[in-house]
Amino acid sequence: MPAVEAAGKTGQLEMSRPNEKVTPIRIAAPFDDNSPLPVTNEEALRLYREMVMIREFEEQAAHGFTRNRIGGYFHTCIGQEASVVGLVSALKNQDYLIASYREHGHALARGCTPREVMSELYGRSTGSSKGKGGSMHIFDAPRHFLGGTGIVGGNIPIGAGVAFALKYKDTDGICACFFGDGAVNEGTFHEALNMAGLWDLPVLFVCENNLYGMGTHVSRANAVPEMMARASGYGMDRYKADGMDLFGTRALANEIIEKMRKDRRPVFVESLTYRFLGHGSHDPGKYRAPEEVERWRQRDPIRLAEHTLRQRGLLSDADIDAALTDGRAVVDDAVHFAEHSPFPSEADLYADVLA
Repeated sequence: MPAVEAAGKTGQLEMSRPNEKVTPIRIAAPFDDNSPLPVTNEEALRLYREMVMIREFEEQAAHGFTRNRIGGYFHTCIGQEASVVGLVSALKNQDYLIASYREHGHALARGCTPREVMSELYGRSTGSSKGKGGSMHIFDAPRHFLGGTGIVGGNIPIGAGVAFALKYKDTDGICACFFGDGAVNEGTFHEALNMAGLWDLPVLFVCENNLYGMGTHVSRANAVPEMMARASGYGMDRYKADGMDLFGTRALANEIIEKMRKDRRPVFVESLTYRFLGHGSHDPGKYRAPEEVERWRQRDPIRLAEHTLRQRGLLSDADIDAALTDGRAVVDDAVHFAEHSPFPSEADLYADVLA
C-alpha cells in the first residue's frame, strides 16, 4: 500500500524504528563554596597545579614561537585550562582521547611529558611525534592520546570510529573527542553524531565553545548559536558545563563518564570557556572588545580554583607561589631539553611511513 494511503488510514506514517532517544538538555549544577569537591583533597591540589603548569607551558611556548623556535602555526589554550583538565582528568587508562589543533593542554593533561610536547613543538626528534608532527599533531599511542588535527572537525568521525572499535571489542573504555565551536558547522560533525546516536557508541563529544571561530563570534556564524541545540537531532544526552570552573567541570565529567561506562551511549557536552589570547599566535584579537576580555579574565580558571581551595583551607599564598615556581621549573626544563635535542635526520623522513 502506498505510504500516503497508509497514512490516511492510520493517521500517521508508520516508522520502522520508534524514536526513543529524544533527550532533554541538562545544565550542570553550579559549583559554589558549599559544593563538595568531586575529588580527594590531594587530587584537587594536583589538578590545580597541573593547570598552573599548563598555563606556564603555553606562555613559554608562545614566547618560543615569537623567537622562531617553533615552525608552522601555534594555538594556545590559555584561559581554557579548566575545561581541559576538568574533563580529561576523569578519564581512565583504558579510555582514548582525541583533540583538535589547540591540543597542547590536552596532551599534558593526558600524561604526555612537558619535554615530549615541547620537543615536538620545536620539531626535535625527542618529540612525541619524533619532531614530524609539530604543534597541531601531538600524538602518544601508549597513553591513548590520538593527537590533534589541523582539519577543523576532522577528528570528530575518528572519535566515533574509535568508540565503535571499543564497542566492537566489548571493553568498558570510552573515547573523548574535543573540538571547537567552529567545527559544528562541518558536515563531519553531523554525520559522526548521527552514527554515534544510531549505533550507541561510547563517545563523549566535547565542544569547547570559546565563542569565536577564528575571529567570528558564534552569533554571526551560526543560525542557531546554542551549541547544545545543534546536537539535538542525534538522540544523545546533552549537557552544558562552566568550562572556566575546574571542579564543576570535573564533577560533571565524573557523572557523565560513570553513566557512559554502564549504558555505552554517546554524550554531548558544551563546555563554555574563553581563550584569553587570539585564535593563533599571529592574531592580536582586536575583533573582541577589551571590556569583554576583561570580564572573562575576572573568571580566570586558575583564580577560581584558588578561591575554591582557599575556602576549604587547602591552599595558602605560599602554596600558590610554590605551584608557580614548580610549574616554571618544569617548563624551563622542557624548553632546555627541546633546544638541546637533535632535529630529525634525513633518514627519518622515510621512517614510520606506511605504503
